[in-house]
Amino acid sequence: MTTSNSFLTGTNLPNLGLSNLGLPNLGLPNLGDLSSFEPEAILAAMPGEHPRAAAALAVGRQTSQTGTLDVAELSRIVNEIYAEGFPAGSPFTQKNEFPTNASLSHIATAAVLPSANTVDDPVQTSTPSMISALPSVASGATNLAFADPINTGYANQWPTSGNLDIGQLLAGSDDPYQAELKSLLGSDSLANSSITAASNAAPYYFLQDSSLKQPSVSQVSVTAHPPFDANLLRKDFPILRELVNGRPLIWFDNAATTQKPQAVIDRISYFYENENSNIHRAAHELAARATDAYEGARETVRRFINAPAVDNIVFVRGTTEAINLVAKTWGKKHLREGDEIVISHLEHHANIVPWQQLCQETGAKLKVAPVDDSGQVLLAEYQQLLTSRVKLVSFTQVSNALGTVTPAAEMIQMAHRAGAKVLLDGAQSVSHMRTDVQALDADFFVFSGHKVFGPTGIGALYGKPEVLNDMPAWQGGGNMIQDVTFDTTVYHDAPAKFEAGTGNIADAVGLGAALEYVECIGIDNIARYEHDLLVYATAAMLKVSGLHFVGTAREKASVLSFRLDGFKSEEVGAALNREGIAVRSGHHCAQPILRRFGVETTVRPSLAFYNTQAEVDVMVNALLRLTSNKAPGGL
Repeated sequence: MTTSNSFLTGTNLPNLGLSNLGLPNLGLPNLGDLSSFEPEAILAAMPGEHPRAAAALAVGRQTSQTGTLDVAELSRIVNEIYAEGFPAGSPFTQKNEFPTNASLSHIATAAVLPSANTVDDPVQTSTPSMISALPSVASGATNLAFADPINTGYANQWPTSGNLDIGQLLAGSDDPYQAELKSLLGSDSLANSSITAASNAAPYYFLQDSSLKQPSVSQVSVTAHPPFDANLLRKDFPILRELVNGRPLIWFDNAATTQKPQAVIDRISYFYENENSNIHRAAHELAARATDAYEGARETVRRFINAPAVDNIVFVRGTTEAINLVAKTWGKKHLREGDEIVISHLEHHANIVPWQQLCQETGAKLKVAPVDDSGQVLLAEYQQLLTSRVKLVSFTQVSNALGTVTPAAEMIQMAHRAGAKVLLDGAQSVSHMRTDVQALDADFFVFSGHKVFGPTGIGALYGKPEVLNDMPAWQGGGNMIQDVTFDTTVYHDAPAKFEAGTGNIADAVGLGAALEYVECIGIDNIARYEHDLLVYATAAMLKVSGLHFVGTAREKASVLSFRLDGFKSEEVGAALNREGIAVRSGHHCAQPILRRFGVETTVRPSLAFYNTQAEVDVMVNALLRLTSNKAPGGL
């Protein structure tokens, strides 16, 4: 082959057209005889990156090293390219019309998208949504998506053959993820690197009870499993096409709030256009539609967290209101002077202040479980706090400031053995890992919709039925009553008892759409992808001189809090903003845990499944330029 930019350049291989590869008739329109095109020429003709390009390049490199072309593998790759479509501008681009930001909600797809598709979107390519391109994802099949280091910005700077010296990449810095990084990058040189952390890092926190082990890239083909393609999923998020300071938006502020897919936006619009009404108390058609939509969303929440019944799910404004509801009802009823509440040092202010207020009102005492220098809860010290005086334990499943994943199931069991009830704050965990409230056995579980790709101003409180039924009403008004006289009021049972007045109906429906979207992708697929991205980002950021992570627990979710020598957090945040990169800089409403590490503020990039290694590269390069100029205004 003689194509100058071919990935097979320099090899003495025969001319292999598609007819030689034995490909079936793909039936593509307006392409003529496809057998006249060589696979490498097809790839070379496509501008930009194609999702399968990395796999093709891997075949090419193997061919260069061995002199043998894996015809079957290359044939399969080309077939996948035809199946998924070509980027805009390719001579092979099909002219089929795909929905704009194809919605994953079956309701929104059927009811909203047909009219929306009549508007041409110049930003969109003719590539379909991730879900329409991958039947295995749409069907809920398990996907094992290990990251491909070839398809990254940093990988382009690495050798295309031989072993990668990860020690050189990390420049001797401590990396708590070195075992995962070795597996992710497929390097055999880690043992010889200058990394000082233990080499036997823990397995994925979300696969601790699974027999599945992550193989290295050298052991698994890059396409041995259905692919998780973040670039395709990004098409579902219109805001990710936004420009900030003339640069493409890079949203690394996911711990504060997540962006919304078109499915959620469409579902909320559809509600206001076709279903808007108050619920439960009318005989007309729109009331029935609104009620069905609202209660359908409750069922979706139930299914998503595996609650036993819809009556366990109370809609609230978010995590903060849910915690306050428990404090003002269950807490006021059951806590007395001398009783104790236990929280952890990791908590968000929303899981501190309501309990402080309750202690001030009742005479109870607030106790705090400490953490070690990595940011993980010290279980021995936590156990010592669990005396007979403890009536409630409330802690986070994932720290919003550090990303620490707490051993929630074990901590809940320990608290129950002491006779205490447990509230688990799932605000930061619900979008990153599977939630099963029955397996966790928490008495309460709370989360916010906007943390899991849903609207703001909506969230959910899960409570065990016996606990909810024991709680007094909190707010009074319509919707939560059965009968009212001037002498007495009869309340509904939960959940209606805790949903006084007209609720946030539309956003509850939007929350349901967000959870359905996540279900279509698969929360386990998301967890694996994000973990690989976290490993990659951790290693890459350690190349920045003077960067120090705050929070290095072995079990972490997608948070990368750091401080940078010589710069204030807000200076780093402002410099990154000039590059279009959104990070949070400040105390993250978690001042006690930051002060535990001797800082008042940090810079906090936080990741989601629509983020990519290429975006990490942009941030790291911006930080490298910032530190090289030695001045906040030097970027």
